[in-house]
Amino acid sequence: MQPLIQHVRENHSVLAAAERRFLIRIAGQLPARINSDHLTALALAAMIAGGAAFSTVRVSFWAAPVVVLALAVNWLGDSLDGTLARVRRRERPRYGYYVDHVIDLAGTAALMCGVAASGAMTPAVAFATLAAYCIVSAESYLATYSLGTFRLSFAGIGPTELRIVLAAGAVAVAIDPWVEIGTRRVLLLDLGGVIASAGMFAVFAGGAIRNGRALYRMPECES
Repeated sequence: MQPLIQHVRENHSVLAAAERRFLIRIAGQLPARINSDHLTALALAAMIAGGAAFSTVRVSFWAAPVVVLALAVNWLGDSLDGTLARVRRRERPRYGYYVDHVIDLAGTAALMCGVAASGAMTPAVAFATLAAYCIVSAESYLATYSLGTFRLSFAGIGPTELRIVLAAGAVAVAIDPWVEIGTRRVLLLDLGGVIASAGMFAVFAGGAIRNGRALYRMPECES
């Protein structure tokens, strides 16, 4: 089996530095009985709960605070599991990398299914947004394997900032799901989903071109 490339995590998001310090501090306070797998499972459960809550956001305003709480718990579990392993010097790079990103994909799919079922976003737009996320993720995973750099942020926006935007969107649509553009009323999340999808496809195209050029110029090592 070919060994996993030791990759470098690159996160230049707006909140990255403060988030890193905060997570390290929390990791140092956790009891020994809690391990990274517990936090990973917590992150997935929170995302499933968030999707279920989002599906009722137009029926009950109180679903929105549940979505916000679920996204906060998902952030804690998803961001802290790797930090805890590094702080305790119990890294398992191959296992951790695989499980973490499988959980990310499953959790995001669960959340977007809830958004699609909510009536606050047209299902076609919701699944197009999910498809764009999966394409960007796939390109990022391939780049990590091929170049050894795992990029977590683009234009100052990373997973934490995206959760904040989603939380704000849940509260906004619970108050009023519509927005006026000229003389037309459209769903706020439809507008956001179209913009987000376009942005993610642009990130995918830019990353594919940049990384393709880098690999083309890189001499291949012959075994």
